[in-house]
Amino acid sequence: MKNLLTDIAGVRVGHAHDAKLASGATAIVFDQPAVAAIDVRGGGPGTREDALLDPASTVERVDAIALSGGSAFGIEAGGGIQAWLAEQGRGFRVREALIPIVPGAILFDLLNGGDKAWGRFAPYRDLGYAAAVAAGTEFALGSVGAGFGATTATFKGGLGSASAVTANGVKVAAIIAVNAVGSATVGDGPWFWAAPFEVDGEFGGRGLPDKFTDDMLRMRIKGGPAASERENTTIGVLVTDAVLTKPQAKRLAMIAHTGFARAIYPVHAPTDGDVLFAAATGAKPIDPIVGMTELGMVAANVVARAIARGVYSATALPVPGAQPAWKDRFG
Repeated sequence: MKNLLTDIAGVRVGHAHDAKLASGATAIVFDQPAVAAIDVRGGGPGTREDALLDPASTVERVDAIALSGGSAFGIEAGGGIQAWLAEQGRGFRVREALIPIVPGAILFDLLNGGDKAWGRFAPYRDLGYAAAVAAGTEFALGSVGAGFGATTATFKGGLGSASAVTANGVKVAAIIAVNAVGSATVGDGPWFWAAPFEVDGEFGGRGLPDKFTDDMLRMRIKGGPAASERENTTIGVLVTDAVLTKPQAKRLAMIAHTGFARAIYPVHAPTDGDVLFAAATGAKPIDPIVGMTELGMVAANVVARAIARGVYSATALPVPGAQPAWKDRFG
């Protein structure tokens, strides 16, 4: 176990980003099509092919999932991943036609100091293609891919990942790009809200403060009263090797979204666009009641850990006045 999304067999992850642009994209590629669903909790989401993931929709499986910066411009990252999959002969077959199925979600990083004067066409389709080409079983965390330009209310955001195994041997892992309107840390200190779920000091091992003060619990959000619904979003993908139906994947995404609330304060705000995909590779059968409940419980913990790891691993952007990273203050 590498404590990464790719601990799930048959899943690969690739990043592409541009330091001048201060943005990027991440491709989550399945070696075989995976059952998938989506749960949207934020008030300002940006998604691609989300209707297709409804349990009542026809297509059951997806070939990849795109995560990207760039706000609505970044939705094109999914087209780049789709182009790469088409070159590999992947896709949903309709007689002679093959259509790669690539849902996606975006976050807003257009005001982070990067050069967004890209001309007629945004670069996200090319970034998505490059991310798909780069997909493998090892990948970096922090200021990379879709999390390259991410921020939070207090510290630089980033891309995190974590994994776990249930008592019954079912694996579950998450990858999250953290660009929240709220904060992943308690007050202005080094403690992460996700501390009770930390494993082996994976995000600094600082635990929680001895006591909580009113100042620690006051609201800290990006932009203060003027925060915009286009400025924030935490997006991610949860994958398990369990055998799930599409409705079960939807339920798993709903339960696992609890991890956002364990790691970000405040969360699911009108100015957030929080989105979580859940996918299943179908390697191990699972009890539909007790097994699903346990899987959801562990999955929520994994999501919380991935969020904290994304902020913990981030580095400040190479632009004037960039938001500091957690490690800039706490090492």
